[in-house]
Amino acid sequence: MSNLVQIRVAADAGDGFDSPAKQKAANRSAYSIRPFLYLRRAKQFLGAAKFKLFLVLFALSVIVFVSSRLSSWMGWNPHQSSSVSSTSRGGYTVLINTWRQKSLLKQTVAHYSSCQSVDAIHLVWSESEQPSEKLKTYLNKIVVLKSQKAHKPNFRFDINADGEPNSRFKPIKDLKTDAIFSVDDDVVVPCSTLDFAFSVWQSAPFTMVGFVPRMHWLDKEQNNAAYYRYGGWWSVWWMGTYSMVLSKAAFFHRKYLDLYTHEMSPSIQDYVSRERTCEDIAMSLYVANATSGPPIWVKGKIYEIGASGISSLRGHSNRRNKCLNDLISLYGTLPLVPTNVKAVSARKEWLW
Repeated sequence: MSNLVQIRVAADAGDGFDSPAKQKAANRSAYSIRPFLYLRRAKQFLGAAKFKLFLVLFALSVIVFVSSRLSSWMGWNPHQSSSVSSTSRGGYTVLINTWRQKSLLKQTVAHYSSCQSVDAIHLVWSESEQPSEKLKTYLNKIVVLKSQKAHKPNFRFDINADGEPNSRFKPIKDLKTDAIFSVDDDVVVPCSTLDFAFSVWQSAPFTMVGFVPRMHWLDKEQNNAAYYRYGGWWSVWWMGTYSMVLSKAAFFHRKYLDLYTHEMSPSIQDYVSRERTCEDIAMSLYVANATSGPPIWVKGKIYEIGASGISSLRGHSNRRNKCLNDLISLYGTLPLVPTNVKAVSARKEWLW
C-alpha cells in the first residue's frame, strides 16, 4: 500500500514538470504577457524622448537668454531704429582713402560701384598733385557703367592736398547715409560680404564693425606705468581675442567724422600728424571711449590687390607699439575692450 502511494506521489511530481498540458498553458501565459512588456517598453522610450525634448528646449532657452544678455552688453539691438535714419537703412557711403595708386583706385571704384547698397563713393585724395580731369572723367564713367541700379552712386573727390592723415576722417557735407564704410584703395571686399557687415552694423550703429581685427595686451608694468603691446593678425589668431578693428575696412557712424575732427583732443591730432600712421588706432580708441564697448569683427574674405603695404616694412611693429602707448598716455586711460565674439554669416558656414 505504501509503495503504491509513493508511486502516485512520484507520478504527480513528474507531471508537474513534464506534463505537455502544463507546458502549453505556460506558453500561452508567456504570449499573453508579452504585449504588456512591449507596451511598457514603449512607454519608457516615450518618456526618454520627452525628457530629451525637454533638455533640448531648455538648452535653446538658455542660449536665447545668454544671447540677449550678450547683445545687450555689446550694444547690439536688432530693433533699434530711432538712432539711425531710414536713409541709412537703405545704403551706405564708401569712403576710399587713396595715395599714389591710380591703377588700383580704378579697380576699387569699379568694384564698389557694382554693390547694390552703395549710395555714394567719396575719394579722400591726399596728394599734393591734384587729380587730373582725365582721371575724374574716367572714374565718373566707371561708376555709371558698373552700377547695377537706377539710382547711380554719388561720386566725389575730397581733396586734401596737405597729405594730413587726420583728413581721412574729415567731415563730409551732404551725406545721405549714417553708415560710412572706410576702406583703403587697395582693399576689395565682395559685395555680399560687405552687405552682411552692413546688416551687422545696423544692429550696433555706434560701434565699429570691420574685417581687420587687432589686439593689445599688457606687456609690463614699471614705475606704476603700464606698457602695452600691439598685436597683429597672428596675435589675434593665436590668442582668440581682439580689441580693435582697423579703419582700412570698417563701418562706423558718420557722427564720428565730426567728433574726431572737432571734439578729439588737439594733442592727439597733433601726435597723429607727426607720426603719420596712427590715425586708425586713434579712431579705434575714440570709438571705444565713446561706447565703453568692444568693436565687432565680421568674418569674411577680403582681398588686398596692391603690393605689400606699410605693415610689411621693417620697424612697423615697433612704431605701432609706440603709437598705441603714446595715444593711451594722451587719453589718460585705456578705453579698449577685448572680446572674442565675431559675426559670421550662417549662410556661408557649414559649421557654426
